[in-house]
Amino acid sequence: VGCRKLRSLCLKWCLRVGDLGVELIALKCKRIRSLDLSYLPITEKSLNSVLQLQHLEDLVLEGCHGIDDDGLSTLDQSCKSLKMLNLSNCQNVTHTGLSSLINGTEQLQQIILAYGSSVTSDLVKCLNAYSKLQSIKLDGCTVTWSGIKAMASLNAPVKELSLSKCLGLTDDGLSFLVQSHKDLRKLDITCCRKITYTSIDIITNSCTSLTSLRMESCSLVPKEAFVLIGARCSFLEELDATDNEIDDEGLKSISRCSKLSILKLGICSNISDEGLAKVGSSCSMLKEVDLYSAPLASTLIMTEILLVQTTKCSYCQAEGSEGLKNIRSVAISDAGIAAIGEGCPALEMINIAYNDKITDNSLISLSKCRLLKALEIRGCLGVSSIGLSAIAVGCKQLTVLDIKKCFNINDNGMIPLAQFSQNLKQINLSYCSVTDVGLVALASISRLQNMTILHLAGLTPNGLAAALLACRALTKVKLHASFRPLLPQSILGYMEAHGCVFHWRDKAFQKEMDPKGWKLHFGRSSSEVP
Repeated sequence: VGCRKLRSLCLKWCLRVGDLGVELIALKCKRIRSLDLSYLPITEKSLNSVLQLQHLEDLVLEGCHGIDDDGLSTLDQSCKSLKMLNLSNCQNVTHTGLSSLINGTEQLQQIILAYGSSVTSDLVKCLNAYSKLQSIKLDGCTVTWSGIKAMASLNAPVKELSLSKCLGLTDDGLSFLVQSHKDLRKLDITCCRKITYTSIDIITNSCTSLTSLRMESCSLVPKEAFVLIGARCSFLEELDATDNEIDDEGLKSISRCSKLSILKLGICSNISDEGLAKVGSSCSMLKEVDLYSAPLASTLIMTEILLVQTTKCSYCQAEGSEGLKNIRSVAISDAGIAAIGEGCPALEMINIAYNDKITDNSLISLSKCRLLKALEIRGCLGVSSIGLSAIAVGCKQLTVLDIKKCFNINDNGMIPLAQFSQNLKQINLSYCSVTDVGLVALASISRLQNMTILHLAGLTPNGLAAALLACRALTKVKLHASFRPLLPQSILGYMEAHGCVFHWRDKAFQKEMDPKGWKLHFGRSSSEVP
């Protein structure tokens, strides 16, 4: 009632707010432009009031299961100013309800119907009247051929199309669709497992102005297709090729995209330093790089070594030697990271987790990236406090740091962080060799908000208590449950009263064993692992 000038309000997951509360907001806060009502137990009763908001542009109704076709058919209001509507995960809304909800809307530019009803011709026909529609997101929906044909016939200038995890999407459907919308700028086909080289050929030939292509886990797309992307889509700014067959030749081709700012190559076992060197020398505008490796790389190497050394079978010895050779050949080393560090001064985020060939030299190279804000090196067994110290001194904008399972990082790495990384907000120290001394040093970072501290062998209850009290800005701490009875309840109560939430984990010491890693090694992608 008092906040008459409110422009933006998010009530997502506020499960005790119902129709009465939403109606009150709509009646009293007339200037609202953005309203998120996700997962609220509301019905069409409050929507009539919401649709009367004359300045409303963005409306999110994700997961509002109380909204259905019957209720929407009773609406007697329309919102002419609405530009974005999110009806994701609204299983009870079909084309009938959608038509009622957007009837009379004149400015609609983006529609999000992810994880909803099947994409049929009737559903798409509801969008025919909206000539300003630029973005359609149908992630997780079942796509029919009639729906594909209807989307291809839309007269709207569609610039963004998201079909991530869409069941029923094939080469024929996707190819037909993109040839009708050649002005596409953003395309998401993540986990579309039926598309092949054919789709990439037609996408890159038809949509040459693409700036964003997300295609994680497109398992049937061969390495040759990535050469087409670099050769034909020179305006590309974002490429997500996570868990794909891309190799160094593909990377060399993609390096032609001089405007590239986001490149995700996690779990891409065919790339090496050679391809990264070309990217580093040509893509100086890179801001985000993901080179996450399979968590079991080092364990697999040890397994192959044991196989070679202990087996009496000459065939198994030969196979083991070849497997060892293959595992070692795909690992990214310091040379590749050095190319990124030296050639990409605008770098803000890099993930090199579980790359077993990474050493302190990589971190020293990355320390030249003065704008670096997020660094993930979990499971990089070759890094130590020496490399981390270089990062602390050189990257003073660092806000997020994950050094989980970096066993050689100890208190000597924490002290430089405390001295130079005053912008640090989030850190994961689990399984490191940090003791009370290092943790208390970190507590001097005034902006530190989020800490994960599991299985630090050198940590005592007294040291933990001292560090917690000294961290004035903490809002979230993840700790092992064994510490709970050992910490004074007065300290926990004081921290919680000042807005800190404790997450207690009763987690046994985790060895470097990850079933997903084994599946990846034997040819299955991570998303197929139960």
